[in-house]
Amino acid sequence: MHLEAIFGKILKSLRIKQELTQDKLAEISTLERTFISMMERGKSQPSLTTIFELAKALKIKPSELVRLIELEFENQTTTRYKKKP
Repeated sequence: MHLEAIFGKILKSLRIKQELTQDKLAEISTLERTFISMMERGKSQPSLTTIFELAKALKIKPSELVRLIELEFENQTTTRYKKKP
């Protein structure tokens, strides 16, 4: 899975966990709903400013958002390269 898709997966998961619609997240973060949708689908990448805006809207630290992405990326990489017995 590409990094953009992993970011989207994490973003969507956090949004749903907080019971936010894309519209509500857009309103809180001052981003466009269509941009949030594109990020969630892995079609667009966030800037550093966007990561900070999303983290604030999701009430987490930007470093926590990046950490979650990093963990999922490592998990995907480890799983992909594990040797089969």
